[in-house]
Amino acid sequence: MHRDRVVGAGLVVVGVVGILLYGWLVFFSPWQTFILQLTAFVVVAAVLGILAWVGYTLATTPPPKPIEEIEREVQKALEEVEKQSKEPQTSS
Repeated sequence: MHRDRVVGAGLVVVGVVGILLYGWLVFFSPWQTFILQLTAFVVVAAVLGILAWVGYTLATTPPPKPIEEIEREVQKALEEVEKQSKEPQTSS
């Protein structure tokens, strides 16, 4: 059996067992309130953590160059290429 199929089958089994276990914990266990609180906390913490990461990235990333500056650099490079192509070629 191909390795990817084994990994895929394992993930399916883990997913189904996880769903069944979570369902039992939420509906039939004596800890159902705690499990719901824990689930809500983890989800909210994950969303707020992603929000904080995006904010940090925006705050610490330098702004991009203005398009006018990029256009000047491209124009300068094109002029250099044209200048080099017009120079006589010397054979060695």
